[in-house]
Amino acid sequence: METELSKKLGVEHAIFGFTPFPAVAAAITRAGGFGVLGAVRYTAPDDLKRDLDWMQAHTDGKPYGLDVVMPAKKAVDGIGEADIEAMIPAGHRQFVRDTLAKHHVPELAEGEASGWRITGWMEQVARSQLDVAFDYPIKLLANALGSPPADVIARAHDHGVLVAALAGSAKHARRHAEAGIDIVVAQGYEAGGHTGDIATMVLVPEIVEAVAPLPVLAAGGIGSGEQIAAGLALGAQGAWLGSLWLTTTEAELHSRALTEKLLAAGSGDTVRSRALTGKPARQLRTEWTDAWDDPEGPGALPMPLQGLLVAEAVSRIQKYEVRPLLGTPVGQIVGRMNEERGVQAVFDDLTKGFERAVDRVNRIAGRVREV
Repeated sequence: METELSKKLGVEHAIFGFTPFPAVAAAITRAGGFGVLGAVRYTAPDDLKRDLDWMQAHTDGKPYGLDVVMPAKKAVDGIGEADIEAMIPAGHRQFVRDTLAKHHVPELAEGEASGWRITGWMEQVARSQLDVAFDYPIKLLANALGSPPADVIARAHDHGVLVAALAGSAKHARRHAEAGIDIVVAQGYEAGGHTGDIATMVLVPEIVEAVAPLPVLAAGGIGSGEQIAAGLALGAQGAWLGSLWLTTTEAELHSRALTEKLLAAGSGDTVRSRALTGKPARQLRTEWTDAWDDPEGPGALPMPLQGLLVAEAVSRIQKYEVRPLLGTPVGQIVGRMNEERGVQAVFDDLTKGFERAVDRVNRIAGRVREV
């Protein structure tokens, strides 16, 4: 599963695995792919440093990358978190309290801080993450919300780091190319997390044509080797997989109930909702997302206000495993995630599926693949 891009990065398989869990990212890299660690949950630079130290010790000298979040448009700028918190309307805070009370969600213990914060969506936090990351031999910096600022791209290039950005349309992809991005991740509607309105099968060839000769990664709804082969056939130089790793044994969801919900979910059990961050993000459909998407409710606030508003609520829901409200960002590929397996087992399945697809196409074309 080698492509020009995978050879450039020094990886055996053109599989790019995004995950918030260091153990998963390292396992992806060790398996011959390219692990990309999501940095959004690291609000303290020392925590990111600790986990990058761990990655260095557990990737066998193989390459890996980092994914940060820098919003293309800022709802607020130049002020601190406390000032941003003060901008949240009282009615929205009451809505959160009422929704939690309806489902009898216990309070956190006195003095217990929220374990889940969304401050990583703020640019100043992402910049502090980069101050740490560039001290490590990362090979790729990805930005989940478009092109990072020009000075960040220049800084990455000065460190010999390639820069990738996710795009949900050919228009966005062209902007990335003009900004100096090295790799475009064409993320279709099926993907988990922040995503646009165009399906992967339509989006990938549009972006490949729009930004040629820049390399493109296919993303969104990909969870099998056959789908990876389809992405490469559409012109991509690799596949970007995120959701698939959530039910691996190396993942650290810290909630058995959430793992069980993912394993039981079908491909129709997700929804694009602003409930978590303020931007449309595909996630498990729950009574929490239903409440925020209800037209009679107050509606979600813009990023980063929504994330700050619901941070404690999400922590309480997760801690007490309140099943009707318990969810996570995940793509439509969740319908294939019906058993827990190690990352290596997932990789073995992906490579075998890719080989099956190639053999099938060769038979259709009347060719026999060389052994």
